[in-house]
Amino acid sequence: MEIQTSEINTVLEIQDLVVNYETDDGIVHAVNGVNLKLERGRTLALVGETGAGKTTIALSILRLIQDPPGKIRGGSIRLEGEDLLTYTERQMEAIRGDKVSMIFQDPMTSLNPVLTVGDQIAEVIQIHQKVSKAEAEKKAREMLELVGIDGDRAKEYPHQFSGGMKQRVVIAIALSCNPTLLIADEPTTALDVTIQAQVLELMKELREKYQTSMIMITHDLGIVAETCDEVSIVYAGRIVEHGTLRDIFKNTKHPYTVGLFNSLPNIKRRKDMLKPIKGLMPDPTNLPSGCPFHPRCDHAQEICSKRKPLTTYLSDTHFVECLAYENGTGVTIAEREG
Repeated sequence: MEIQTSEINTVLEIQDLVVNYETDDGIVHAVNGVNLKLERGRTLALVGETGAGKTTIALSILRLIQDPPGKIRGGSIRLEGEDLLTYTERQMEAIRGDKVSMIFQDPMTSLNPVLTVGDQIAEVIQIHQKVSKAEAEKKAREMLELVGIDGDRAKEYPHQFSGGMKQRVVIAIALSCNPTLLIADEPTTALDVTIQAQVLELMKELREKYQTSMIMITHDLGIVAETCDEVSIVYAGRIVEHGTLRDIFKNTKHPYTVGLFNSLPNIKRRKDMLKPIKGLMPDPTNLPSGCPFHPRCDHAQEICSKRKPLTTYLSDTHFVECLAYENGTGVTIAEREG
């Protein structure tokens, strides 16, 4: 499938991305033809179970796939029209931390324990903005204050900060050069619920202030509802459903997406039993034939094991990869069974 592009506001466009990890035990098919597009100032959620390929997609954008064993085997990744897969490593070093920044999962391991937090922020600013050390240190203090930390704490070390404060420091580093694209990989996983809410609100405010585009990688649909404009549901290295927040939450189509929502507790119907998705994510070294979700799908038919579904657009903003919706029929699973 080819996405029609070239709107001025398109910050990121990925087409037909394929990423494998080639090991002694076989080829891990991590990403299998991903297509996505992100507009300026908008936030896209990548949602799916562990092992779906979300982080591999993100690392591909930064060209941080470890090689060996990782190989980007096909596709293109365009940042403001420039294909990053054609860039040299030196060109990518100039991009990372400047035009594209990433907030990694665990703030405890994202910071250097032997450098002050001020020095770590200032280092990024000096490298990319070519300013003096004094100017970088001043900007580092300003960035700390921007994320709600007293600028005088720039001289302190990571171990002197709480988990929530460390994550704020990581956000300050990521935003210090006002990136075009911010990638947040499970940014609140290691934090308690109260601190999670504060960090998410901070990220939302800063994104709106700087008009930064953001990719939020998560398995938490509550976080998606609070922070994102669009949602891509990732399964077995494919985007099986994509749409606006309203499309996905109010007009859910793919059986996997339905399963994710059914796995959540419903505060209005507290006595209802949770309905977990049966089975496990498929082994990426031996993906099922046909639709990769068919072994776990309650609605699978014989054809689902034989043919991969095509991408079917249900509207300008909403598409799904499921045989139930092909040929423009828009037939729902319930209608098909009836």
